[in-house]
Amino acid sequence: MKEALEERAIKLAEYITENKTTVRKAAKEFGISKSTVHIVIK
Repeated sequence: MKEALEERAIKLAEYITENKTTVRKAAKEFGISKSTVHIVIK
């Protein structure tokens, strides 16, 4: 389970940095809330 969370965090972080996008846009792209993005990346 921990590995899945780490992979998810990496994918989100890569998406945000590669696309120079906001947390809100990343959340929309991944179909999750912006709060979840903050929790996962934290």
